[in-house]
Order: sequence, then C-alpha cells, then structure tokens
Amino acid sequence: MDDEILEKARSGWHNRGDKRPDFALTPTAEQESVWDYPRPPALVVDNRHVQVKIGDALIADTHEAVRVLETASPPTFYIPPQAVNMDLLSASSEHSFCEWKGHAAYYHCQIAGQLYENVAWYYPETYDEMNKIKNYLAFYPSRVECYVDGERVRSQLGGFYGGWVTDEIIGPYKGEPGSSAW
Repeated sequence: MDDEILEKARSGWHNRGDKRPDFALTPTAEQESVWDYPRPPALVVDNRHVQVKIGDALIADTHEAVRVLETASPPTFYIPPQAVNMDLLSASSEHSFCEWKGHAAYYHCQIAGQLYENVAWYYPETYDEMNKIKNYLAFYPSRVECYVDGERVRSQLGGFYGGWVTDEIIGPYKGEPGSSAW
C-alpha cells in the first residue's frame, strides 16, 4: 500500500486511548475500558486458558494467546497456529485490510460435514510492529464458541468486528449503531 494512503488511513482516527470520551463508561478496578486501549493497537500476551469450539469439536486450545487492544473495540485474541487444529480449517477466498496490522486472509471450518464460513482470520504478513501476531489466528465469537478461562465470550456487534466481550470489558464498543467513526 502506498505510504501516503496508509498514513492518511492511520491519521484519520480521533480517539487514540489517551482520553475517554464523555459517553464512555468508567471501569471498576476489575474492569478494562476499551477507551483506554491505544491506537495503534497494543499487543499483550495473555496466559489465561483460551478455547475455541463448535459443539464438542475443539478447534483451538492455548495458554499463549496474544490480545490485540485497540481503542473502542473489545480485545481480539490471536492464537498461535500450533494451538489450532488446522485439519479442521480450509482457506477462504475472503481478504480484508487493517491499516495497523496489514492484509488478512480467512479460514472456513468443516466439522461433521458442515461448513462454517469465514470463522477465523490471520495476517500472513504484518507491519513490523505487529510481527508478534503474524500467522496467529483470530476467531469470530459470533461464528464459533470462544472461551477465556471458562467464560463464554460474547461477540462484538457489527458483522465485520471480531472483538471478544467478557465481563471485564466495558464500552460502549465500536460496531454498535452510529459508532463507525470511533
């Protein structure tokens, strides 16, 4: 991508985690506000037990996830490929772009003869500051069952977003009506 276009995309964000907007909820000591997350996103190793399932089929299981924390969005958990049952996944023709991470590719999942489309994405190439998540997989909690230390994750609103909402995360979050410019 042209450097000028990339810089324009990156500079277009007004909220960067340095000040909560007036409408943001105030977190308790046990909570995190998505409005305190930075932009560009922070990468944080998370050693909690992360699992991804469809019914009884275990797709991923790790204590070595990386949370991507970006202003206005619930965290996205990226899972190392060695913790994913890659035999259940097949490449999708879907692609997307993030001005902070790079170009993403997607995976479908096939279980018991049923195809679950575009359940996960990954970055085969990343910008240098995001190398920690290169080839790690992120899963949509709206399309598969995701768990953090046994807590069933709720999905971020909006069909495009893949944030993982747990009890510790407060917003409001990007993806809700009227939030596209956050």
